[in-house]
Amino acid sequence: MGELLGQIRDLQSKWPEEAIQRITTENATLKQRVRQLTTDNRTLDERLKAARSNLRFQDRRVADLEAHLTELGPPT
Repeated sequence: MGELLGQIRDLQSKWPEEAIQRITTENATLKQRVRQLTTDNRTLDERLKAARSNLRFQDRRVADLEAHLTELGPPT
């Protein structure tokens, strides 16, 4: 554990404060972007499910109408 902490300290001493700040800022920005993409993905998934449900409903409706037309027979 002490050896790893020493390695971290050595790495930190090699990096200027501006670089650490920039990386920290970029990391926070990337985390926010991941959260936004996750939210967007959920929204699109919900829309896709709704569209598929609507399509199934329309398919059943068309089948019902076709069956009804068949029952009526050809036009006279």
